[in-house]
Amino acid sequence: MSNERFLTGITPSGTPHLGNYVGSIRPSVAASLRLGVQSFYFLADYHALIKVDDPARIQRSSLEIAASWLACGLDPDEVVFYRQSDVPEIPELTWFLSCVLGKGVLNRAHAYKAAVDKNNAAGLDADADVNVGLFMYPVLMGADILMFNAHQVPVGRDQVQHIEMARDMANSFNHRYGVHFVAPEAAIEDNVATLPGLDGRKMSKSYDNTIPLFAPRDQLQKLISGIVTDSKAPGEPKSVDGSALFQIYQAFASADETKNLRQAYANGIGWGEAKQTVFERIDQELAPMRAAYEALMNNPGKIEAIFQVGAVKARAIATPFMAELRHAVGLRDLRVQATQTARTVKLALPVFKQYRETDGHFYFKLQSAEGKLLLQSNGFASPKVAGQSIATLQAEGASALATLAGQVQLAKGVSSDELESAVQALREARAESNGK
Repeated sequence: MSNERFLTGITPSGTPHLGNYVGSIRPSVAASLRLGVQSFYFLADYHALIKVDDPARIQRSSLEIAASWLACGLDPDEVVFYRQSDVPEIPELTWFLSCVLGKGVLNRAHAYKAAVDKNNAAGLDADADVNVGLFMYPVLMGADILMFNAHQVPVGRDQVQHIEMARDMANSFNHRYGVHFVAPEAAIEDNVATLPGLDGRKMSKSYDNTIPLFAPRDQLQKLISGIVTDSKAPGEPKSVDGSALFQIYQAFASADETKNLRQAYANGIGWGEAKQTVFERIDQELAPMRAAYEALMNNPGKIEAIFQVGAVKARAIATPFMAELRHAVGLRDLRVQATQTARTVKLALPVFKQYRETDGHFYFKLQSAEGKLLLQSNGFASPKVAGQSIATLQAEGASALATLAGQVQLAKGVSSDELESAVQALREARAESNGK
């Protein structure tokens, strides 16, 4: 059995574009090939209901995203590939988690706060047009992750908060009912590109500036020809800084190819020639996959069959796990004599908490099961480095203090033995959870 679980999902709210491919689909397919990792890939169609009220759009997007993942190399025989809505245990777990998470945590969720701030600025009621789905989004996301006890969840920096909330849910549930969940960690790849769109802003459906991933060849060429550039004529040197065209090319090209185009910019390449170069390089990568995509789009029954198999695989894990959780909270067969109360099986654990301060840096601290501060970090430039430091502490315990000197420090009055005991408790809990 694999020791590590990797989970990622995409919300079916529109047609996949080049930004989705570079930022999510391509790296997640590559991750599926790693040895010793059990991977879970899902269509987050319950999440789509929060912001899309067109049933046909959700259905069409589900087909397009599934076909894109498969065309790009995802092997459903090697991973668990499923639709969120095919696993009814997920919304049940959402309710369980909502009963251990404080409302104040959800009040601080970025998406909800942004909606409230927008309403306040407009002089409206703070919760105008805010549905409960938006408010509860982080809990549903937590259920997605915790249902399969995923260790690693790839997210953008704007989603790190949701992983922290999932960790809080896991720890709160474990504290009340015994250890059942692994506290997940955000996997942030700093080298994953964010592509600009046709107008230079971030490629996004909300800006209507996207390039569909599997647009026909002639349409792809036309769209790339429409990318906004400056007015410099052929022969005039051009800067790659801020060039949407160059950034898109760089996401597909090798280091040598990128170097050559950079030099061509300096030599004054004409925009028409540059756009043709970009088109040919992108089409070179996408053309073989485009053919596979079109075949899948023309055979939706094949994709549906793959999802049905995926649902069986997902529920083979989710159904017995949910039965275990139901028993843990007291939803039990009344004929079974209870031999322990919830309080006697409750096991409190220390917890690492990651957060971002107003200075833009990422911090973490380690608290005991009773809430006592054991260790505090300094600020890190990226959550990935902060997460790596936590991993070092989890692996090495108190001996990591020397390795991380200047980056972390024990709280006042806390000994290295106390730190070692806390980390050991986390190791044992994780080993027990992995063994289930």
